[in-house]
Amino acid sequence: MPARMIEFPSNGSTTPGYLSVPEAGPGVGVIVIQEWWGLVDQVKRVADRLAAAGFTALAPDLYHGRAIGLDEPDEAGKAAMALDSDRAARDLGGAVDALVGGSDARGATCGVVGFCMGGGLAVQLATLRPAVAACVDYYGVPGGDVELGRIRGEVLGHFADHDDHASPAAAAELSRRLQAAGVVHEFHTYPDTQHAFFNEDRPTVHNAEASQVSWERTLEFLRRRLAG
Repeated sequence: MPARMIEFPSNGSTTPGYLSVPEAGPGVGVIVIQEWWGLVDQVKRVADRLAAAGFTALAPDLYHGRAIGLDEPDEAGKAAMALDSDRAARDLGGAVDALVGGSDARGATCGVVGFCMGGGLAVQLATLRPAVAACVDYYGVPGGDVELGRIRGEVLGHFADHDDHASPAAAAELSRRLQAAGVVHEFHTYPDTQHAFFNEDRPTVHNAEASQVSWERTLEFLRRRLAG
């Protein structure tokens, strides 16, 4: 089944999203959460890579139609600041329902993979929905008011060692908070990397080796946590 844009119910309305389903048929669902640029092509390619690995991937469009160019970081920052985190959480909750209760995915649980802003939102979503059994956070840190003890799944984190957005100190503090909350987690920090090292459309920060290693770890984690 080819990848396509869909609309799924959320927050009393609908949210657009990019859905990619394995050629062999529905797999266990994984939500992909955008960076602050919006639902850009790179995010869609992540969803397609997950589908190629056997998962049904859904990338919600949290900006509802707006995508920001990679040469406009100031605009992306404004869009991220303007994003209502509660509305975003409800949109993402609708994505969980679309996967766990829909015909395009199978299983009673799902995973989530988020990048930068989306990494923090991925952790927040895991606190809100018990069906999220696997949370992968790429260089994102949730707010201090997020109740980490409500997470029922496990968390995998990927962080850069040169990062002003999700610094090594911030990652260490998140790990401490997760440990205090009794959440099983595994964090990796990649040497000689910068924030957004996974984004191949940003050659000034992309690190091919770290991207490959982190992706392999992500797939192994998702397969283990979402088996069956």
